Amino acid sequence: MFVDQVKIDVQAGHGGNGMVAFRREKYVPNGGPAGGDGGRGGNIIFKVDSGMSTLMDFRYHRKFKAKNGGNGANKSMTGRSAEDTIVPVPEGTTVTDTETGRVIGDLVKPDQELVVAKGGRGGRGNIHFASPTNPAPEIAENGEPGQAVSLSLELKVLADVGLVGFPSAGKSTLLSVITSAKPKIAGYHFTTLVPNLGMVRLDDGRDFAVADLPGLVAGASKGVGLGFQFLRHVERTRVILHLVDMSGVEGRDPYADYQAINQELTQYDPDILKRPQIIVATKMDLPDSQANLTKFKDELAAHKSDDQIVHDVLPISSVTHSGLQELVRKTADLLAEAQPEETVVPQDHPKTYEFDGTHEPDFKITFDKEIESWVISGDKIEKLFKMTDTAHDQSMLRFARQMRGMGIDDALRKAGAKDGDTVTILDYSFTYVE
Repeated sequence: MFVDQVKIDVQAGHGGNGMVAFRREKYVPNGGPAGGDGGRGGNIIFKVDSGMSTLMDFRYHRKFKAKNGGNGANKSMTGRSAEDTIVPVPEGTTVTDTETGRVIGDLVKPDQELVVAKGGRGGRGNIHFASPTNPAPEIAENGEPGQAVSLSLELKVLADVGLVGFPSAGKSTLLSVITSAKPKIAGYHFTTLVPNLGMVRLDDGRDFAVADLPGLVAGASKGVGLGFQFLRHVERTRVILHLVDMSGVEGRDPYADYQAINQELTQYDPDILKRPQIIVATKMDLPDSQANLTKFKDELAAHKSDDQIVHDVLPISSVTHSGLQELVRKTADLLAEAQPEETVVPQDHPKTYEFDGTHEPDFKITFDKEIESWVISGDKIEKLFKMTDTAHDQSMLRFARQMRGMGIDDALRKAGAKDGDTVTILDYSFTYVE
């Protein structure tokens, strides 16, 4: 089954917890802090697998979770860092953050990698918190939470040349005679239900990939017919072969069909028609094709505007193989002149827990009447709390100082909090004291 769009959830590993420990050796009096750091959590990494041609594997596996880092140990031993989770994806996969709609990366090269969710760093052990005023601190950090992200994956077939046209225009037949591909061919509409790929090799050593895309119909860009599902695959092609049926056996007007397909492509992406294009007049072995071709060329000339790009019209017959060599050669020539497609440079996922002044504030305070409690929320404060070791009083006092430094105490007071009120962060509640 061909699948080219999926939504998945990924969870990077949490960092390991730091440890509170002290040296307890026989001949070392007054041993100092010796709690080790936690290990780094595993990243979620997408890696291009050239052997994949569909996103089918994600149809039944939609959640990916990396391992957490190991906890720190005594004697200042650092916990084990978790291995990254590698997720194979096919070439041509575009990764988008479902929440923000931002494109994270475009994976188009073999073995290309993209970090889509970063693992959390390990928490620091108490050896990092020793000071002249507190030489034996009972303070350690829990590991940083790993990033959790919802992603949309979209596969766009990687092909140099795209075949577009109405159903039964002869796209599959052309692909079968100029490549070794074996698409399903029949005398009814919508025979092609998925994109088919084939390689064309010329005698002079040049070669290129051709994609036979499911037939478009009027209204495809608005969701009519099958073409809407596959218009995205046209985006990556550098040359378009626009196939127009010249036989007229179904009473269709070739020029009207040509205009209708161009209209759908323009509505989907106005830049598509700026790419090199060859108009391929198909089925020239049938009786009325030559007359229809002459009429088609006349209408092209009559409706041409001053700023319109003039495309070559090449008559072919996939049955008799006439005109195929010239078509293949001219297509290769256009590819040599066409600019390579610009792709999105892969980058690490932009979402972070830190406040950068462009999104929401560091924290938000609301009053929940159901639980009769003030609720503090926000990425930054929630992260700090998750990294606080609540089992040790000194760690909780450190968290209280962090809250005060962020201005949460003042904000609670301004919001109307009084002595004895309950304050909740995530699943932890405490009493507010002036």
